[in-house]
Amino acid sequence: MKRLALGLLVAAALLYALATWQLPRHAAWGYVAAFAEAAMVGAIADWFAVVALFRHPLGLPIPHTAIIPENKDRIGENLANFLCQHFLATDQVLVRVREFDAAGRIAAWLSVSANAERVGERLVAAARWMVGALDDERVRQFVAEAARSGLRQVDVTRLSGQMLEAMTHDRRHQELLDGVLVQLAKLLGESAVQDTMTEAIAREVKALKYVGLDQMAARLATRKVVVIIAKTIIDMADDPEHSLRLRFDEMVSNFVTRLKDDEAMHRRGERLKTELLDNPALGTYVNELWSQILGWLQADMTQPDSSIRHRITQAAQALGERLAGDDAIRGWINGELQAAAPQFIERYREDIRRYIVGRVQAWDAKEMTEELERHIGRDLQFIRINGTLVGGLVGLTIHALTQLWT
Repeated sequence: MKRLALGLLVAAALLYALATWQLPRHAAWGYVAAFAEAAMVGAIADWFAVVALFRHPLGLPIPHTAIIPENKDRIGENLANFLCQHFLATDQVLVRVREFDAAGRIAAWLSVSANAERVGERLVAAARWMVGALDDERVRQFVAEAARSGLRQVDVTRLSGQMLEAMTHDRRHQELLDGVLVQLAKLLGESAVQDTMTEAIAREVKALKYVGLDQMAARLATRKVVVIIAKTIIDMADDPEHSLRLRFDEMVSNFVTRLKDDEAMHRRGERLKTELLDNPALGTYVNELWSQILGWLQADMTQPDSSIRHRITQAAQALGERLAGDDAIRGWINGELQAAAPQFIERYREDIRRYIVGRVQAWDAKEMTEELERHIGRDLQFIRINGTLVGGLVGLTIHALTQLWT
């Protein structure tokens, strides 16, 4: 393009020389000379304008030339301000967020089985790398020491008391007692258990063994025991204020209080915790368990029919289908994104602006000028070409009007 623009300038110069030489022979050559002269002026002026954007024309330090390299930092700052004002303005971004429908797009994308499989493959690949990285002695030692350090700072006894207190609030533990009583009743109803109880009672009534009444007495005693326990269970089930229930409440309450406030129990708990943490067998067990878990994960994820990948794929596709069929949750997701967007925009817009300014300032002026010229220089050469042609036509018009006037 430079050669084409230069060629037009040379052609205009040659045409001007020819027209000037032939002017005495015919007046029409005056029009040709005017066209060529103005074309040269337009070509040189536009050449100067184009070159002045990137460098000093002919290397001369003419004011207001080499505009881009001389004003690189200011251009970067103005560019950053322009982007932040016209592309990262809060209202404009919110409009795009509303139009984007992130939840709908995610649902539609995940609902496609191929995309869900792609999610499974990517997550499994990341997990496989993570498992491989974690299977290292240094990681094991670090995790073990971190776990020990964290557990040493935990007041296990009081924490257990607080947990039990929350679990037994509003007599929730009575449901556990009901479950235990039901299982006990079922157990006593089994013939095998009753036979065992009979044998145990028979061994205790040795005096009746010699007269052959030990088994009979044992069976009678067993039935009586079963009946008594069954009646007790029924009574407790029917009466929320049964004395045994109240005693159970009192026992649980006293135990929770001791866990929370009894210093002796607290010291015993701390001693047991320290002995457990300092026991080498615990470290060995944890290391073996760690290796087994990592080994299983690694073995599964390397299989073509990995169950983990299959489950992730199913979960991803199911999530997409659930989202696609639930307008309320999609609306909630999009609403939350719209509510959170202004905070992120306001928080990071200035950081983005400073980043752009810093990046432009860090560019080498010569390299940046060459890159810009490489990308837009071809179009700028059309300015020179148009300047040559338009200048020539303007010159021809002026000459013709001058001739008409005179």
